[in-house]
Amino acid sequence: MRFVFAGTTQLSAAPRVAVVIDVMRAFTTSAYAFAGGTEKTVFAETDTAALELKARHPHWLAVRDGAPAAGFDFSNSPGQTQERDLTGRSLVLRTTSGTAGALAVAEAEVILCASFVVARSTATYLRSLAPEEVVFVITGQNGRAEEDLACARYIAESITTPDADPSRFIERARRSEAATDLVEGVRRGYREIHRDDLRLCLEADKASFAMTATPHSWGMVLARVVA
Repeated sequence: MRFVFAGTTQLSAAPRVAVVIDVMRAFTTSAYAFAGGTEKTVFAETDTAALELKARHPHWLAVRDGAPAAGFDFSNSPGQTQERDLTGRSLVLRTTSGTAGALAVAEAEVILCASFVVARSTATYLRSLAPEEVVFVITGQNGRAEEDLACARYIAESITTPDADPSRFIERARRSEAATDLVEGVRRGYREIHRDDLRLCLEADKASFAMTATPHSWGMVLARVVA
């Protein structure tokens, strides 16, 4: 099995199997939402599209990057997600990196969305598929985000070594620019950042499921799948 690590702008064509990585924070938020009872998450390309979907489906909750905004229920924050009762609810999610990265590879045959929380389950799922090549789509910093690269490398190592130790990959992510930004955001009291976000983003292998994304008339739908 070959592994490729690339940002969305470095892809010349849609890969057959894509693993879209966003550790801080979209696919950590998504994983904790599923753990909390969410049925599905729909990716929206813009804020306007997200609010239009919510208007057509009033029971859905709208989530976005950045400071709280009219019409959105909470921010792209795993800490805020854990504080919500999401049983039976659906989310519509719009973020600048994670959901945008998934939408960019919408023509791939298989799309997995991953963070450290679902890393080992994602590796197990990929091992069962046994593709010739896996393309890890690094969504942060135009393909250079250290936390996303660390997670991708950990998943790749876990495919070939099922009992791989995540500690050095977690430490690499802890030293990333995105981690520093989260710490600073808490210090400054930014309402879109929860005090537990960094800790939750760095918890490896907490979920027993992987997350697959498939095109839909709504846009793209993220669902959990038992690895």
